Parts: sequence; structure tokens; C-alpha cells
Amino acid sequence: MYVRAAVLPLSLPQRVSCAPARGALAHPRRALPPALPVRIKVILALTARLSPPRPSLSCRSIHIVALGNEGDAFHQDNRPSGLIRTYLGRSPLVSGDESSLLLNATSTVARPVFTEYQASAFGNVKLVVHDCPVWDIFDSDWYTSRNLIGSADIIVIKYNVNDKFSFHEVKDNYIPVIKRALNSVPVIIAAVGTRQNEELPCTCPLCTSDRGSCVSTTEGIQLAKELGATYLELHSLDDFYIGKYFGGVLEYFMIQALNQKTSEKMKKRKMSNSFHGIRPPQLEQPEKMPVLKAEASHYNSDLNNLLFCCQCVDVVFYNPDLKEVAEAHKIVLCAVSHVFMLLFNVKSPADIQDSSIIRTTQDLFAINRDTAFPGASQDSPGNPPLRVIVKDALFCSCLSDILRFIYSGAFQWEELEDDIRKKVKDSGDVSSVIEKVKCILKTPGKINCLRNCKTYQARKPLWFYNTSLKFFLNKPMLADVVFEIQGTTVPAHRAILVARCEVMAAMFNGNYMEAKSVLIPVYGVSKETFLSFLEYLYTDSCCPAGIFQAMCLLICAEMYQVSRLQHICELFIITQLQSMPSRELASMNLDIVDLLKKAKFHHSDCLSTWLLHFIATNYLIFSQKPEFQDLSVEERSFVEKHRWPSNMYLKQLAEYRKYIHSRKCRCLVM
Repeated sequence: MYVRAAVLPLSLPQRVSCAPARGALAHPRRALPPALPVRIKVILALTARLSPPRPSLSCRSIHIVALGNEGDAFHQDNRPSGLIRTYLGRSPLVSGDESSLLLNATSTVARPVFTEYQASAFGNVKLVVHDCPVWDIFDSDWYTSRNLIGSADIIVIKYNVNDKFSFHEVKDNYIPVIKRALNSVPVIIAAVGTRQNEELPCTCPLCTSDRGSCVSTTEGIQLAKELGATYLELHSLDDFYIGKYFGGVLEYFMIQALNQKTSEKMKKRKMSNSFHGIRPPQLEQPEKMPVLKAEASHYNSDLNNLLFCCQCVDVVFYNPDLKEVAEAHKIVLCAVSHVFMLLFNVKSPADIQDSSIIRTTQDLFAINRDTAFPGASQDSPGNPPLRVIVKDALFCSCLSDILRFIYSGAFQWEELEDDIRKKVKDSGDVSSVIEKVKCILKTPGKINCLRNCKTYQARKPLWFYNTSLKFFLNKPMLADVVFEIQGTTVPAHRAILVARCEVMAAMFNGNYMEAKSVLIPVYGVSKETFLSFLEYLYTDSCCPAGIFQAMCLLICAEMYQVSRLQHICELFIITQLQSMPSRELASMNLDIVDLLKKAKFHHSDCLSTWLLHFIATNYLIFSQKPEFQDLSVEERSFVEKHRWPSNMYLKQLAEYRKYIHSRKCRCLVM
């Protein structure tokens, strides 16, 4: 039972001069000097009566943290050496000379914030004291200070009764920190010094400072009550106040701390010996699953390269002099601008209902359908590219840069302005061309949506065809190829397929039947899977409905050699399996072994390796399923080698359970 619950003012009169013998601490029942006041006799007798026997010294260390400054701010020349250092030098229970007592703060590398004292108490108990008198030093290394307070066995808070500033520093700074870290650790509050001015501080509203006034006993007791601490007043740092008065309380808590540590150590030893050497087996952690690295998207570069490869071109731009300027693709232009949708008859003026877009289309472009056009290409008479004349000569001179800007995602405004300035010297002409580009990219019904190009660029950091091209997915608009799947047809656009899939690029541009055919049959893939495959090509994203569909999409991606889509499907399957609880894994109808064999057959090495680890990690679940027998010899040996939990753990667990239920083992609770 701590004496910290007895919070009493122990103010001693200055006239007391008789000090107890130095050996009184070792013999607490020795008679008290008769000249002491009655109140001091009661406290010292209480301390002597509550002091337990000499502690068991199996736990040989005590950690004390001292906070606050007990020096007198008005008499710094005559200030004593300090409460902690004086106690360690004068206590009969503490052994250690002055040369080995103090470890300088600069030499204490591990605890540079505190001044560290080390000594021996009770003969062979290591006593470590960390003293920090200044809050700024305490606050400079918060990590060290917090750890020291958290590991303290006893906390001593000290201040000088003639220094109001030191009291407020303790109250406002140290006390909140101790309250947060306190965990049934005894606290001693020591008020040091004799009050020089007993008058009460001024309480009028005009007086805002009480720095020169003394700290009253009531204030110290109130602080001790808030913290549940033991409050002491030490008028001077002599043998009586240090050895018997402060030392008696401190040594009581030191003995209590030693006894508590000893009892906790004995409890742990009892618990370890309660099973007579047989302990429950420790379940090791399963092996880490292989990490699947996702492939970076190359959607931007795929569509940007389409402009330079000149494949599947279906529109050619001419200047007003009927000279060819640039080639492009209707599907890409329409995905960016409603002007081109109106120009290529994808939408009608009634669908757009925006006069500015209609006016921009009529002012900038005109379609030439003359069969005797001098620049007409004779290579593909069946389906020749559409000829578009650019009416504005200034805009036409910058058309190649504008198309490169559109194909790169239509958000690199600064690069476009630099390219236009290289060709158009006049700043007014540059602004005119930029305004026409903004009109082309304008959204119907919105005003000044692209007025601030930098804001637009920040909002569109990625290529935004992935949302615009989705409008043309499985739609007949501008479609130039039709896939026949399971008796149904799926329209598509060669330009997108060529840009996004190398297999289809070779199929449509090589000496194959598909290069000249409009209707192309597809075998071995369901319509839903092929539509998901096209969705990825158009939008660079996909969301399978489940593990089975993701596996089918992975097979389709492997067939057309789209590696990034394979990685996306692998990651989806892994994520779905990892999120399943054990009960769902045990009851699900999905054949994991069949999934493993399909992943191996279609060269999905990452997924097959991960599935083997997954089966091994959940060995107790999958070993009970009939498909477990379909594993090959090599796969079975891998699973048995990496299984979790291991055979050794299961054997140890069986032996432990057998011991627990045997008659030799007796329950410690019942």
C-alpha cells in the first residue's frame, strides 16, 4: 500500500535544529527525538510502521526520474548542490563516491537530455537516477523523455517555494506529460526552500504578475491531489530533511518497487514451471506470398504512335490549295471533339444543339467528295479516305502540331503554344489559332470550359480517350470491321485495334484474309469475354464479374498477346482469393487446381506460382478437396514442402493436447 494516498502538508518550522542519527533509516523503529513537533513525529512513525521488511534483492535495479528545478531564483549564489545529488551523497543506504556518482550529460550518449546519476543502494541494488531541471531541455528530445518517464519506477517532482516560475513550469509542462504516461507509478512532490515572503500575492485585477510571490502550501497540496502524489516540504537540504524526511519516503517506495518486481518475476517463473517443461507449440508464420508486379500502362503511347505509323488512315486533310497536309483517324478525332462528330456525320446539328460548335465546323472544314480530286489516292478504291479541306490557312499551317496535340491526350497546352509560336510569329495569330483549338475541344452547352488551359491541364493529367472512346464500343458508328462470335456480331474500329494490339496490327496489315475482309469470325472465346477484351483496348481498363470470367479474359489476352491485360486479370484473381475467409474457401465450388493448370498452360507464370503458394498456405482446406489429388508429383512435393501449418507443428500440438487432457496435468484455475 503506497503512502501516496496520504497527502499531508509537512511544513517544518525553521527553529528545529536537532537532526536524527544517520543510522535511523536502517532502523525505522528507533525512538524519535523529543524536540520534534508532533506532526513530524506522526509522519515519521507512519513511514516507519508502513515500511516493509528488507526487500528481496533478486531484482537488482531501480529507475528514478527527477523533474523540475529546486534552485532559488533570488539567491543563486548560495544555492545548494541539488536535492537528488545531495540525497545520493548523504544517504546511508546509497554507496558510491563523488567521482563515480555523476555521469556527465555529454558523456551519456544514450540519454543526452538528462543528467544521469548511478549508485548502489541496499548493498547491491543498482540505482539509476535521471534528472532534468529545465523544460526546454526535456522538450528538445521528446522521444527520449517519453521513454524514460514510461520506464520509471519512481518519479520525483521538485520546485523551489520562492520561485513561482519553477512551480508553474512543473504544473503547466511536466504534470500533463506525467498524467499521460503514469501507470500506477509513485510520485513524490518536493517543495524546497524557506519562504522569503509570507504575504499573500496581490489579487487586484490590475496586477497581472505574481512572479515575485512565494508558492503557498495550499498550492502544492492541490497539485499533489490532482496527481495522487505524496507532498513534502524541505526547508533546507541538510541531513535531517534529506536523510530522514525525504529519504524515508523515497526509500519506502524503492522497497515497494523492488518487492513488486520480485513478485512479478516469481509469477512468471511459476507460470513457466507450471507445465513441467511442456509448453504449447509456437505456430510459425506462413511464407510470404510472391509479389505480383503490375505492368505500367502504355495507353498514351499506343494512341500517339497511331498518328505516326499511318495505318488504317481514313481521313486526309488538305490546305486551301488542295495540297495534302496530314492524315488522321476519324475515331480518334471524334473521341476528342464534337466538331469532328458533326463533320463526319456521327451526330447531327439537332443532337449537338450548340451554335458555336456548328459555326466552328462550317468555318474551318469542308468535305470534298469529288471523284476527280487531284490528290485522291488510288491505292484503296473500295474504301478511300475521306478528304477534308481546311479553309483557314493559318490554322492549316499548324495542323500537324494540333493533331499531335490531340493524339497525345489534348492536355499539353504549353507544348502546343510553343510549337505554334515557332510557325506563327505574330502573337495575335498565335492566340487566334489557340482559340480555334479551344472551340474544337468545346463541350456542347458549356461556356468557356477551356478558358484556363493550365487548370484544364491539371484536371486532365491522363489521356481522356478512355472515357470518350467507350462511347464507340460495340457501336456501328464509324465501324470498319465486324467480329462474328457465337452467332452474333460485334462492330469495332481497326485503328483502335491496330494501335492497342500487336497481333491485330499484324493481322490487319499483313498478307492475311482478315486484312481485306470486313467480317471476321472469332473462335474459342465467348461474346462476353471478347467484349471485355475490346473494352480494355478502348478504355485501358476492365472489371471482370468474377474469378471465372477473369480467367477467361486472361486466356483471351494470352491469345492476342496483350501482356498488361494478363497482369490485370492475374491481380484480380489474386485479390479475390485473398479476400475470401477460410470458411468460404472450404465451401466454394471453384476448382483451384484446375485454375492452376490453366494458368500454367497459358504461360501465366506469376499466377501459377502464386496459386501453388496459396494452396500450401491453406493446406488443411485444400488437402480435403478431391481435386487435390490432381496435382502433379512436382506440385505435390512443392506444396508439402511449403505447407502451413507444418507437420512438425501439428505433431507438437497433438502431444500438447494429449498432455493437457491427461490426468497428470491439473488445472491451475479450477
